[in-house]
Amino acid sequence: MESIDYNGRMQANLARVFGERDTGQRLAAIRELYAEDAVLYEPDAAATGHIAINEAVTALLSSLPPNFVFTAIGPAVDHHGVGRLRWQSGPPNGPVAVTGTDVAHFEGGKIQTLHVFIDAAVA
Repeated sequence: MESIDYNGRMQANLARVFGERDTGQRLAAIRELYAEDAVLYEPDAAATGHIAINEAVTALLSSLPPNFVFTAIGPAVDHHGVGRLRWQSGPPNGPVAVTGTDVAHFEGGKIQTLHVFIDAAVA
């Protein structure tokens, strides 16, 4: 069985893909971290392939305030080709606006599918 640095790859995905507002740098990270035919599953949409995933993340980031950052809540947990990373987002030193979990299936050391779960807002 191949040895995958799940935590390193999932942390890199959070920082270099979802935390990167420069589309060119983000696309380079997607090409490094994702399989060519990877699928990003968001709650209301899916994107297949590097270009579509880059466009989906561009749309997501454009809907958030420009100072929002994504931060991991602890290390990724993994087994049998699947990794899970909990995260939060909001202003760098401000209140947490949203939390969620990324669940990635890896093949050949790259992300084949990424399911993004958004936690329900707590009133």
